[in-house]
This record gives sequence, C-alpha cells and structure tokens, in this order.
Amino acid sequence: MARKKICCLFALTFSLAACGKKPVLIVGSKNFTEQNVLGEIIAQHVENRLHAPVTRKLNLGGTLLAHSALLNREIDLYPEYTGTAFTNVLKQSGITDTTIVFERVRTEYQEGMGLTWLDPLGFDNTFAMAVRGSDARDRGLQTLSDAAADQQGFVLGAGYEFVERPDGFGALNRAYNLHWIGSTKSMDLGLLYTALQQKQVSMIAGNATDGPLSVLDIKPLADDKHAFPPYQACIVVRTEKLNSNAQLKAALAELSGKFTTEKMRQLNYLVDGKHQPVAQVAKDFLQSAGLGQ
Repeated sequence: MARKKICCLFALTFSLAACGKKPVLIVGSKNFTEQNVLGEIIAQHVENRLHAPVTRKLNLGGTLLAHSALLNREIDLYPEYTGTAFTNVLKQSGITDTTIVFERVRTEYQEGMGLTWLDPLGFDNTFAMAVRGSDARDRGLQTLSDAAADQQGFVLGAGYEFVERPDGFGALNRAYNLHWIGSTKSMDLGLLYTALQQKQVSMIAGNATDGPLSVLDIKPLADDKHAFPPYQACIVVRTEKLNSNAQLKAALAELSGKFTTEKMRQLNYLVDGKHQPVAQVAKDFLQSAGLGQ
C-alpha cells in the first residue's frame, strides 16, 4: 500500500512538472490577420517539433511596437517584411531589388541589433494596386504602366497609412504618371474591396495577400517599374535565442519557402471571410504542408 502511494505521488509530481515546463519560445506578431495567422503557425510548429509549450504574444500592434518588443526581449521572434524593415526601421530608400533589400536588412539587423532574418517564407506582401476585373478587361489593364496610359483616369481608395508612407503613394506617383480624378478616398483597409465593387472608387491600394483577391473578380496591376520595395515575409528572431537551441533553429528553418502569395491569400480569407479560428487555420496549413505532428 505504501509503495502504491509512493508511485502515485511520483506520477503526480512528474505530471505537475510537465505542466509547469518553461516555454521554449515567445512568439509575437503585429495586429492584423496575416500576422496573427503566421504567428500561430510558427507557435504550433515549434510546439510540435520541440514538444514544449510556446508563449504567444500576438496582435501586439504596429511595426515599431513589435520591433521594440523584440529588442527588449519581451518576445523572441515575429514575422516581418523586408520592405517594412528597410524603410521604417532602417530608414533607407531608393532600392527595390529584392535580393539587395533582403541582404541589406539581414546584415544590418545582425550586426547592429543581434537579430537574425531567416530565409523568406515564400511570398511577397507588397502593395497591390487593383481594379475591377471588368475594367481591366474592357480597358486593357495589366500593368500600372497600362493604367498610366489610360486617359479615363481613376478614383483612388486607400488605407490611411498608404497616402503618408514614402514607400506608398509617393513612390507610386514618382514612378507612374497616373491620372487621378479627384482626391484620394481614405478608409479602413477592410472597406477597400467593398468600395471598389460598389464603384465608389475605381482603383484601390491593397496588399498582394489580401483575402478577397482569392475569391473576387478584382485584378491587381503589375508594378512593372518596381515603384514599391519588395516585402518578402520572413521570421526575424533574436540571434542569441536561435543559436542556443539547435532544434529550434532547425524547426524554424522548415517554414522557409513553404508559402506562396496565393496560399497566404487563402489563409487570410479563411479567417476574415469564412470566420474560421486562427488556431484551426494554422493547424490545417501545417498538415497540408507536410509539417503536421
């Protein structure tokens, strides 16, 4: 009887120790759907591979808040975009070559901040200047140069930040002599596609991975003059944390190259359009990518 009690006590102690296991990683994200989805995918994947709990600090806020949290060790990593880091953190401009921007960001983060940029996840969430599919077909619009040559002109709908960002409206106008009809209609990003469909505007400044682009008859116009910098999605992680755990390093590396622009659109739409839980969308993605448990 005494032996049985000792065995039960040992099992209980072991169980409590497992439950109280220190998190192996703190994953952060910015405060929009795509970031939350990516953050959850990273967290679940690490938990699956390392068999240890991961703390989530998702939906933190904008770029500077997430970046500060990383520098202050409040989080260990978060997904970021090369163009955002290049223009908003490093305060650089004038380069739109994908390889150069990535290498510049990777080098300066590593040398100046002790942060490592892992290889790209596989998609580029750059600005997407889009028009109704019917207008694209009727007016022969495939590229932004086509739009610049169109004399009918456009009424632009854009998020509040796009007009102010140097890599946004200013970059667009420097590269293309588009004919704007009236002033830009600023609105919440979630209203852009409705405004375009209802003909309140005739062009919108969306993003390449917006969910509605996977289901609506809307045509993103190619940025053929490369006005916008590349926005390759990557995981940026504290180098100290990365180098202290070989299993973590290997697990995170598995996510590189596993995404496409179309796949990210679909994941975003599942959350925003189909209202599926982020955790379920992340789990299903990992299964489909061959990274399930």
